[in-house]
Amino acid sequence: MPRERAMPEIVLDRRAGLPLHRQIHHQIAESIRSGRIGSGLLPSTRLLARLLQVSRNTVLAAYEELAAEGLIAGRQGAGMRVNGPAGLGMPRSRVVLRDARYPERTAALEDCDGNPLLLNF
Repeated sequence: MPRERAMPEIVLDRRAGLPLHRQIHHQIAESIRSGRIGSGLLPSTRLLARLLQVSRNTVLAAYEELAAEGLIAGRQGAGMRVNGPAGLGMPRSRVVLRDARYPERTAALEDCDGNPLLLNF
């Protein structure tokens, strides 16, 4: 079964004062929010960089900002996928903590009254 691709329409203005990665970010974010791009895989960073004639780092920076906003998600080697409408809200705290591998250590203590305390560090 072929994977659905989400190809945003991106037009860069190299004379604008806005950096290229911000232009890419803004245009993809607007396409996702307006529904012009539904769920699906975004082009790889290498492919999009080649199509837009920019460095791969420029596309990586744009994708990282989109991921930080929760508009896209992915794993290394698996591609970036556009989140559906449910993915546009705040991420659940349990997911954020799990992905951050937090807490790294937990120490069980008791206060002076014998109540259990957990110290995460």
